[in-house]
Amino acid sequence: MSGWLTFAGVFVLFFATHSIPVRPPVKKHLVKHLGAKGFTRAYSALSLLILALLIWAAQQAPFVLLWAEAPWHRPVIWLGMLVACLILTVSIGQPNPFSFGGRNNDAFNPLDAGIIGYLRHPLLNVLALWALLHVFANGDLAHVLLFATLALFALAGPRVIDARKKRDLGADAWLALVSETRSQRRFQVPSRGTMLRLCAGVIVYVVLVYLHPIVIGAPVLL
Repeated sequence: MSGWLTFAGVFVLFFATHSIPVRPPVKKHLVKHLGAKGFTRAYSALSLLILALLIWAAQQAPFVLLWAEAPWHRPVIWLGMLVACLILTVSIGQPNPFSFGGRNNDAFNPLDAGIIGYLRHPLLNVLALWALLHVFANGDLAHVLLFATLALFALAGPRVIDARKKRDLGADAWLALVSETRSQRRFQVPSRGTMLRLCAGVIVYVVLVYLHPIVIGAPVLL
């Protein structure tokens, strides 16, 4: 019973740390003292810490099997995680005025938006894909609750961020920027920088496979 109580308590902490700091009055106060970049770094570090704590709490909860591994789980998980790593490395640090995780957003060019033309919130898309894949990979109750909640959280996030960006930029300006960005969707030969990012994605994928049993304590499905 104590394992479930710990799991529930960490979940409450998860929702508190993801809702309270971003409330306008609280965020304004924190940004004033930490600066915009300092707030982003602190919030990101806190999110990663709470995520690690959630995974640990799920491992401490009683094991209740909901389903056994199916033959299609492994190839889907392997391919899906590779896609997630590629999206992550191609998008992180790129100018993106629509979401978080971007850099130099003032330099964003809607005529050359790259992956942002298809995914306005690539990091949330990566989180949702990662979480959904781990729902399949873990058929016990605690991990299904954990990863299904994270997936729903990531899938709901874009609507919240879109509403905030509309308010900040102005609805007309936001809609015009979205429309202009979407209108430029077309296949382009990847640039050298994009190719390097794709290679980095493959490296991240291999490193995650290697570190998974060391850090998480569970081998990946081979």
